[in-house]
Amino acid sequence: MRVANIDGRLVLKAPAGYHDVATASGGRFGPDPQSVFEDWEGFTAWARASLAAGEAPGDASRVEPSADAVWGPPVTRPSQIFAVGLNYRDHVAESGLENPREPAVFTKFATSLTGHGRPVDLPDGLVDWEAELVVVIGRRCHRATRGSAWSHVAGLTVGQDLSERRLQLTGPAPQFSLGKSYPGFAPLGPELVGTDEFTDLDDLELGCMLEDGEVLQKSRTSQMIFDVPELIARLSAVCPLLPGDLIFTGTPAGVGGARTPQKFLAPGDVLVTWIEGIGTLRNPMQAP
Repeated sequence: MRVANIDGRLVLKAPAGYHDVATASGGRFGPDPQSVFEDWEGFTAWARASLAAGEAPGDASRVEPSADAVWGPPVTRPSQIFAVGLNYRDHVAESGLENPREPAVFTKFATSLTGHGRPVDLPDGLVDWEAELVVVIGRRCHRATRGSAWSHVAGLTVGQDLSERRLQLTGPAPQFSLGKSYPGFAPLGPELVGTDEFTDLDDLELGCMLEDGEVLQKSRTSQMIFDVPELIARLSAVCPLLPGDLIFTGTPAGVGGARTPQKFLAPGDVLVTWIEGIGTLRNPMQAP
């Protein structure tokens, strides 16, 4: 099952295209993409029944995205956004550090969210890329176990943890959350993909490149130090995870700040981020 946010409305992807959820469900589920997490289990049951045996909702609900359609983030107002640093072995190595014994957790603020195709204004500083698998919580959990963790997940999406390195590393205490929360610094999308779409949830290729063809990052989620079930178990041991919450799960090697010479994003760059089985996220960079 795949859903998206097109022009501010929740849509369901069927074999022949997208369908407006509010119209197709006869108003049972509203048009607001965030509201669906209030009854994610009911929504997924309805969606699967609607798509059973290759069937799709009626033509009255069909959505044909125009060339100038606005693809918003599939999650628009999460209660909590967790992000994890130093969670890929090769990224730890390029940073000159040792593997952490505990996840390095920070937050990104919700005003940093944006969607597929949306331009990002680059602030003064050094803006770096970080391709990430983003987990969306579908069912509340507190003190989840590794064995139960995936049952609390609504789905997965493609994300970027864009980072302005000067502010991020300002001391004496680093400003991770601020340096990673400028407007547009959390692109998500284009779709939220249910866990039932994957044969192996713990081993997906991910990466990013510039649209001119230069590959910046390429790895697999199996290289995480703390995998998704472990992150959910450890986070929920402290904070209840709520429907619609986001977990940015970390980035692999290849970030610009770790290169020699260093490389950062500039106006005119188009950043393309992909994850196997989920899709491709595209965001142009521009001067403010």
